[in-house]
Amino acid sequence: MGIENIDISKSLEKSYLDYSMSVIVGRALPDVRDGLKPVHRRILYSMNELNLSPKSPYKKSARIVGDVIGKYHPHGDSAVYDALVRMAQSFSMRIPIVDGQGNFGSIDGDNPAAMRYTEARMTSYAEELLRDIEKDTINFIPNYDNSLEEPEVLPTRVPNLLINGSNGIAVGMATNIPPHRIDEVIDASLLLLENPNSSVEELLDIVKGPDFPTGGIIYGKSGIFEAYRKGRGRIKVRAKLHYEKVNSRDAIVIDELPYQVNKARLLEQIANLVRSKSIDGISDIRDESDRKGIRVVIELKKGAIKEVVEKNLLKSTNLEITFSINLLAIKNYEPKLFNLVDILQEFISHRKEVITRRTTFELEKAKAKAHILEGVQVAISHIDEVVQIIKSSPNSSEAKEILSSKFELSQKQTSAILDMRLQKLTSFEIDRLLQELEELKKEIEYLQSILDSEEKLKDVIRKELLEIKSKYSSPRKTAIEEDYDDIDVEDLIPNLPMVVTITNNGYIKRVPLSTYEKQKRGGKGKTAITTYEDDFVKDFFISNAHDTLLIITNFGQLFWLKVYKIPEASA
Repeated sequence: MGIENIDISKSLEKSYLDYSMSVIVGRALPDVRDGLKPVHRRILYSMNELNLSPKSPYKKSARIVGDVIGKYHPHGDSAVYDALVRMAQSFSMRIPIVDGQGNFGSIDGDNPAAMRYTEARMTSYAEELLRDIEKDTINFIPNYDNSLEEPEVLPTRVPNLLINGSNGIAVGMATNIPPHRIDEVIDASLLLLENPNSSVEELLDIVKGPDFPTGGIIYGKSGIFEAYRKGRGRIKVRAKLHYEKVNSRDAIVIDELPYQVNKARLLEQIANLVRSKSIDGISDIRDESDRKGIRVVIELKKGAIKEVVEKNLLKSTNLEITFSINLLAIKNYEPKLFNLVDILQEFISHRKEVITRRTTFELEKAKAKAHILEGVQVAISHIDEVVQIIKSSPNSSEAKEILSSKFELSQKQTSAILDMRLQKLTSFEIDRLLQELEELKKEIEYLQSILDSEEKLKDVIRKELLEIKSKYSSPRKTAIEEDYDDIDVEDLIPNLPMVVTITNNGYIKRVPLSTYEKQKRGGKGKTAITTYEDDFVKDFFISNAHDTLLIITNFGQLFWLKVYKIPEASA
């Protein structure tokens, strides 16, 4: 064996590119047609092979995971189980694909139970992704060891890439596609089906924006428009809040969280900010969430301005996040950045191919069955002669030959005649056979018309999309608000006159000037600030809440502080 001289830099470059494409296509990015990564597609196909329909009994997740890694996905079982778990989480998927039984994690970031304890089966939505897979609608490719075949893509009836979204990090690129409302996505698909030249702007009248399973509020539409036009954009997602009175004090109640925000970490984040005094005015935080939904109560201190506290929380915590949209998916084994029109066009093209292949499959099947029935019809019309030929023939092979030449029948037709039972010769059975043949001829004509007419093909796609819409339609969960400017905290605080009091030991407090009233004879008066025994008020002055207080230290350093940020003394 000779020695071959190679350029190490070129060899490393080629090897790294091969590795990169393997990760990009084989693991990290979804296919633009069915919106699934290979692991998700393999899980669903394996569950379909195990007959885990919505009406079937649940099966252990460990069994499903073992089936997937043994047959189709030669990677770690934890990766497969994590993918299975996510497809069952209602806070991760807009429409869950897996129906899980047991502990499949929570929005608090709790880990799911081990796969030996949980059970799963497909949802009815998952069936729409797999429907007609047995009718030669998609291509199959060899699995990792060439012992079995797996689907290259699923014949999905729904534009799943936009409905459930996807996220993943590959080598040098990443995708982050948000989930959407199924009604809007299907209506946009129908518009594009009618008018393939529809622009992104026309679709934006239908697809309002992402619709996250956890709800929340999207602020600003410019990021949505940019993402749908160019494939990339950023949007601000904010928690949904409201105010309540709790124990005669104001409270901020969190009803919905931004997508993918961990509730337990969020509460810990708020608690740390309160503890470090980065946020003032909060006296208590309670998580009252249950199966009905999220409810986090943030109780405020007496005198705290709820709007100010809310603004500080939104600025400093994950109650408001920036969601980066990146519409990157796989087409023809290559990563590509899509806009909204491109994604839906790819789905429609996929549906056209699937329905064409399904129609061809059903047409051939109907023609084959009609061919047999036509032979049986000939035999019934000449039943006495057929019976005589069969009785006089020494064996079935010779009977087939005679029947074939006598009545110009095929081998399949003669075999069907010889296999026919005598009960088929009753007048009732004969009438039923002739009726079935007539129905088959009508079916063949209809199926052929779909293949011959683009309009009829579109009618089939339209009908199926409307069926999906009526079956899985649901109200929008994420509200979308118009563009907004960052609100200055000062705008929320009345610019009232304040009395600022400074003690000899350096304590400083403020109290509204309106607290001071004209005192009548014998009145007790109001106390502006309480001091310690060895302390006393050294100075005080009147200013407005929005004024800036300049503070110079004994080291010559200058600091500034807004008057409204000085702690308020109890009157």
